[in-house]
Amino acid sequence: MLRLRALSELRCSPRVRTNSFRGFQSLASSTRQNTSPLFSAGFRPQLKPPLSTAKHPQSRIIATSASNNPIPPQRSKLARFVIKTCAYTGFASLAVTGLIVAFFIYDASTYKGESETYDISLSELALNPRKGGPKNLPIAEILVDDEDSPEMQKQKDKPKLVVLGCGWGSVALLKNINPDNYHITVVSPSNYFLYTPLLPSATVGTLEVRSLVEPIRRITSRIRGHFLKAKAESVDFSQKLVEVSQTLPDGEERRFYLPYDKLVIGVGSQTRTHGVEGLEHVEYLKDINDARKIRSRVIECFERACLPSTTDEERRHLLSFVVCGGGPTGVEFAAELFDMLNEDLTLMYPKILRNEVSVHVVQSRSHILNTYDEALSRYAEERFARDQVDVLTNARVSKIEKDKVIFTQRDPETNKIVTKSLPFGMCLWSTGVAQTNFAEHVASQIEAQKNKHALETDSHLRLLGTPLGDVYAIGDCSTVQNNIADHITDFLKQIAWERGKDPEKMDLDFGMWRSVATRVRKKFPQATDHLRRLDRLFEEYDKDKSGTLDFDELKDLLQQIDSKLTSLPATAQRAHQQGQYLARKFNKFAQAAPGLELNNVIDGDLDETTYKGFEYKHLGNLAYIGNAAVFDLNGLSIGGGLIFVYLWRSVYFAQSVSFRTRVLLAMDWGKRALFGRDLMNF
Repeated sequence: MLRLRALSELRCSPRVRTNSFRGFQSLASSTRQNTSPLFSAGFRPQLKPPLSTAKHPQSRIIATSASNNPIPPQRSKLARFVIKTCAYTGFASLAVTGLIVAFFIYDASTYKGESETYDISLSELALNPRKGGPKNLPIAEILVDDEDSPEMQKQKDKPKLVVLGCGWGSVALLKNINPDNYHITVVSPSNYFLYTPLLPSATVGTLEVRSLVEPIRRITSRIRGHFLKAKAESVDFSQKLVEVSQTLPDGEERRFYLPYDKLVIGVGSQTRTHGVEGLEHVEYLKDINDARKIRSRVIECFERACLPSTTDEERRHLLSFVVCGGGPTGVEFAAELFDMLNEDLTLMYPKILRNEVSVHVVQSRSHILNTYDEALSRYAEERFARDQVDVLTNARVSKIEKDKVIFTQRDPETNKIVTKSLPFGMCLWSTGVAQTNFAEHVASQIEAQKNKHALETDSHLRLLGTPLGDVYAIGDCSTVQNNIADHITDFLKQIAWERGKDPEKMDLDFGMWRSVATRVRKKFPQATDHLRRLDRLFEEYDKDKSGTLDFDELKDLLQQIDSKLTSLPATAQRAHQQGQYLARKFNKFAQAAPGLELNNVIDGDLDETTYKGFEYKHLGNLAYIGNAAVFDLNGLSIGGGLIFVYLWRSVYFAQSVSFRTRVLLAMDWGKRALFGRDLMNF
């Protein structure tokens, strides 16, 4: 203890420190030799602290002369900043160099110098499938890649899940399903998933088409699934067979059957024509090929408008672009087209072209973006008016000719219907969705299908008119049927049985009405918002003020709820939610299967007993309107300039299907900022 205290106090020159330390050593040694009772009783000698160098400046002189090392001068702030900057720059350069070297090492590892061969056992049924079914076609019971690996072999005997289409709903199903539970096969004429919300950006070169697609085989390989690039033609519901066709390069068509235990129909939709004549002269925007055609035609109009042989009238026709339809797709295409004209056209083409260009949006309703909040619709119209995009509302297209659109519009002054025309160099038709040919064929096979626009399903997304639990429909090709009043007897059956009464002759008190409302919510989750104030509904429809609801009063109440339930929107978010819902439900089925088999439960409404009905949660709408964006988020309506554009991009960037597409999107947006859009057609 004495030694430590002495060392801490001796803070002076080296010579003083040395002498003090020697004195301390002699004192310590004498202390150890002293055995008097004073030391044993805890007595500690008090050492006199050394004189500080402040009181004796000569000690500092002695220390300086003894060290023989001059004190280095301090560097200036600028010198220290330069040294630190160089150090950090050097470290950053080393880090970047290391990353580049690591990338090249990884890249070199991806090349294979020698070919690999595999010894694969293949079933005879995979090479020569047996024939059968109504048309005696080959039945693909075993696929050629069923035995590619031990993991694939384990899937062979699992229940067969067949998914038709590779859109938003199908991909959401594939990304969330447990691959250990099913033998999964995807059938689609296109072998990629298309990120449709950003498709208008690909028509003018803001984004490249490959940035919007993800190979479907990349997705199926992660779940040990199978993909067949083919087209579904029809379904035999009794034998559980899907008829599939493939067209060879020489035009030959081959057909076969694909068996299923569960079938999910997600074939999407096609553009609605409304019976308008002359649609062979317009362009559509539903697929990647459509975006390529539009981009090529727009550039071709510019190139032809530059030719010396082009007259003024021809130039105005070529540079007139008409969009039929004021929904999100049509509005976003018009906005992207304006951006290209305003930002890139004058840099590469004669400036006279910018003065001659005109963009027109023909909308049959009173506002564009009519499904959005009215304030956002007006904001979009004002933005287009400022950008000189001509918006024609309450205009119905009656005919399309080779180089002009003929439409009717009410004259606000005379209130009469006037026929007008617009010349165009390119016309986009974007006026809603309609059933595909396959969906129409399936609907024609089922008597219960009454809807002419989509396949009808129940709240569990089961296709109406098919065996329970076999066939499901999701996405744009389907719609959920709202017929709560038709199930009134089912809701009353349990209560009537408990009381021994006829359901149609029973009066419900408020407690019984709450029990019925609970059953309605379970079977029709979309009605939940309309059943929040049960007391008000009970009081309103108790017309005779008897304190009870009779059968007719309850039926009127349920019919009133039916009238408020609207069809689900044909959007990507609805299809995505339906795909996730089916994946969770199928996973639940697989978990419950051993228990059901143990109890010999093989029939009945397993969907109803095992899982809840589908409930759509609207997350809002957003749209791009030309260096600005609008958001309609469940009552919160906001919009504005570039800040909202970056928010709009961020939402779609986050929802992109893979890391690969996110990287490509970021590169394309950066490329547009650095180099502009690529105004080429090939």
